[in-house]
Amino acid sequence: MKRILGLSLAAAAALSLAACNTPEGQSAGAGAVFGGATGALVGAAVGGTPAAAAIGGVTGAAAGAMIGAASTPPPPPPPGYYGPGPGYNGPPPGYNGPPPGPYAGGPPPGPPPHCAQWGYDYYGNRVCRAYY
Repeated sequence: MKRILGLSLAAAAALSLAACNTPEGQSAGAGAVFGGATGALVGAAVGGTPAAAAIGGVTGAAAGAMIGAASTPPPPPPPGYYGPGPGYNGPPPGYNGPPPGPYAGGPPPGPPPHCAQWGYDYYGNRVCRAYY
């Protein structure tokens, strides 16, 4: 019963501290503190001796520091890195975009298709369903 209570308290402490938002650059330190506290609680609950609590605390602190350092967000990009910056002057003069596709501006080249089967759409309009 004592062991289950200790494990429950350790789990509650770990879950309550898991959602903490730490400022950038302090994630490793906060992870070490929270991991050490949780590790000590788990070590004391499982081992039942001060030595087990110390071993659990050291192991938890090391693991928490590694996880906290790995989860630190990257620094923001330098100004002007995304989007137009100070060296962007717009498109060159006379640039009108990419060339038009093969069917831009009219029907496809060649003779007009002939309808092989007529049908009606949802609104009652006569439409061609197949061409030859």
